[in-house]
Amino acid sequence: MYRKQTCGELRLANVGQQVTLAGWVQRVRKMGGLTFVDLRDRYGITQLVFDESDGNAELCEKANHLGREYVVQAIGAVRERASKNAKNPTGDIEIVVSELNVISSSEVPPFTIEDNTDGGDDLRMQYRYLDLRRPCVRKNLELRHKLAFEVRRYLDGQHFLEIETPMLIKSTPEGARDFVVPSRMNPGQFYALPQSPQQFKQLLMVAGMDRYFQIVKCFRDEDLRADRQPEFTQIDCEMSFVDQEDVIQMFEGMMKHLFKELKGIEFDTFPRMTWEDAMRYYGSDKPDLRFDMKFVELKVDPAKESKFAEGARPEAVMDVLPAGQFSVFDDAAYVAGICAPGCASYTRKQIDQLTDFVKRSQIGAKGLIWIRKNEDGSLKSSIDKFYAPEVIAALCDRFGANNGDLMLILCGERRKTQKQLCALRLEMGQQLGFRDPSKFVPLWVIDFPLFEWDDETQRYYATHHPFTMPNPDDIPLLDTDQGKVRSWAYDCVMNGVELGGGSVRIHDSALQAKMFKLLGFTPEKAMEQFGCLINAFKYGAPPHAGLAFGLDRVVSMFAEIDSIRDTIAFPKNNSGRDVMVDAPCAIDQAQLDELQLALNLKEE
Repeated sequence: MYRKQTCGELRLANVGQQVTLAGWVQRVRKMGGLTFVDLRDRYGITQLVFDESDGNAELCEKANHLGREYVVQAIGAVRERASKNAKNPTGDIEIVVSELNVISSSEVPPFTIEDNTDGGDDLRMQYRYLDLRRPCVRKNLELRHKLAFEVRRYLDGQHFLEIETPMLIKSTPEGARDFVVPSRMNPGQFYALPQSPQQFKQLLMVAGMDRYFQIVKCFRDEDLRADRQPEFTQIDCEMSFVDQEDVIQMFEGMMKHLFKELKGIEFDTFPRMTWEDAMRYYGSDKPDLRFDMKFVELKVDPAKESKFAEGARPEAVMDVLPAGQFSVFDDAAYVAGICAPGCASYTRKQIDQLTDFVKRSQIGAKGLIWIRKNEDGSLKSSIDKFYAPEVIAALCDRFGANNGDLMLILCGERRKTQKQLCALRLEMGQQLGFRDPSKFVPLWVIDFPLFEWDDETQRYYATHHPFTMPNPDDIPLLDTDQGKVRSWAYDCVMNGVELGGGSVRIHDSALQAKMFKLLGFTPEKAMEQFGCLINAFKYGAPPHAGLAFGLDRVVSMFAEIDSIRDTIAFPKNNSGRDVMVDAPCAIDQAQLDELQLALNLKEE
C-alpha cells in the first residue's frame, strides 16, 4: 500500500507507532543536521524529520533534493515534537523517517500552493488542478459536498424524490439566451441546454410524483460577474397540493437545517418583506439587512415619472422641499437619501470620493448632495445657498439624524435613483464595517409584481415566467390594471444575495391561456413553445409550486466568500472561457460538415 495513514489524522496518541504516509511536498527546510519536510494530502499536513546524527546521511541527502509538489511516500515512527505548532491539528507530532520513496517528481509550480498564494486569478484558473491543492479551495469543495449531502438528507426526510430531467431540450426564446446544440441526426435542427428544468418539473407534478427535487446543472448564455457562471448548479424542487405558505415553510426549514448542521447557527422564523417595501426602503429586491440605513424619501412626484403603466405609478410622498429654490430637486421625480451614522467627520476629500463613486458609469448618478450634523449639533450642507437653515434642519429631522451623522441624498427618476442609492448604501455599509461575512440575516421577499413594463416596446413582460400564479386577491385586476397585480412568487435572500426563489404555478388551463394572451402570445405561438405543458394540463393538473436555490451561491455564503468561482471545481473565467482546457474553441471542418453547419465569420 502507498499509505496506511493520512497526513491529517496523527496525534499524540499515535506516538511510537510505525506509519506510512504519502502525499505532496509542501516545503523543505534545512536546519543544521536536520531536514524538515512538510507533507500534504487532502486531509492535512504532517511534518517529516530527517536526522543526520542517526547515521542516515544518505536519507537526509535524498530529502534535501526534494522539490515542492514532489509526490513521495514516507515510512517512519511518530514522536512528540519539541517545538509544537498549535495552528496545525498535527502540530504536536512529527514523523522520524526511516524510508523515503519518490513516487513522482514535479516541475516548479507556477504559483505557491498555499492559502496566501502569489498566483493571480488567470494563472490559477489556467492551472486549476494545482489551485485545487490549496487548502482554502479544497475546503470549499468539501463544504459543497457536505451541503449537497445535507440537502439530500433533509429532502429525503420530507418524502421528496430525486428525479433526473433531460439535458437536451427544446429552445424557448423567453428569458436568458440558450446554449444550443446541433443535432447530427436531424440536420438543421437544434437542442438547447436547459436554463432550468421548469417545464419538466411541472410535468412531474402532473404525473403525480408529488414531491420532486434535483441537484442539477443549468446553462445560461449571459454576461458574467462574480456570482454568475455560464453553467451553474441548482437545488431544484417542486411540490403538489401546496400554496405559497407551504413552500416557504418547507424550504425555510431546509435552510435552518443546513445552518444548524454546517455552521452551528440556529434561526428563528425568517422575516418577510414585500417587494414594494424592499424597493422603497433599500432600492433592491434582495436587501442586505445586516445593517439598517433605510432610505428616507423627501419627494416622490408620480406626475414626473417616465411614461409607464398607470397601475405601477407610486403613491405621492409629501414634498418637504420648498419649490422654486433648487432646480435640481424641483425637476426630479424622486429625492431620497440615507443617514450614515457617525460620518459627519468625513473630510471633503472623502465626500468627493463618494461623489465620484456614484458618478461611475456602472451607477450613473449625476451628483451627490450631503448634509452634516456635527457633534455640536451645527449643520453644514452642499445646498446651504439654496435653502434657509430651517429647511435644512427640517430635512435632518426627517432623517432622524443624530449629532455626528452624515446625510447623503440622490435624485432623479425613481427606480433608477433607488438603484443608485442602493449602491451607495452598500458602499457605506462596507466602509463602516457593517457587512460582516460571518453574520447571517435571512429574509423572504414576497409579493413581486406579476408583470414588468418595458418602455421601449410599450408592453408587459412576465417578471418571472408565464407560469407564475397571480395572487388570488389580484386576479380581477388582470382585466383592469395589470401593473398592480402581485404574484405568488418568493425569494429567499441573505446578506444582500438572492439564494433562491420560485413561485406557485398556474394549474388552471383557462387562467394559463389568459396569461399567455396578456403576454402577447397567440394561441398558436403558445402551443408552439409550451404545447407539451398545455396538453398535459388537459389531463388533470394538481395545484403545485416550487423553487430553486443556487447551490454555488449557497456554498459561497456558507464559505463566507463573495465569488462563486472558488466553490466550483473547474469554473469559467469572466469571459465564459475555460482557460485550463481552452474552451470554447474552433472545431474541425469535418465536424461542421457532418452537422451540415456552415460558419459565416465576417472579417473585421
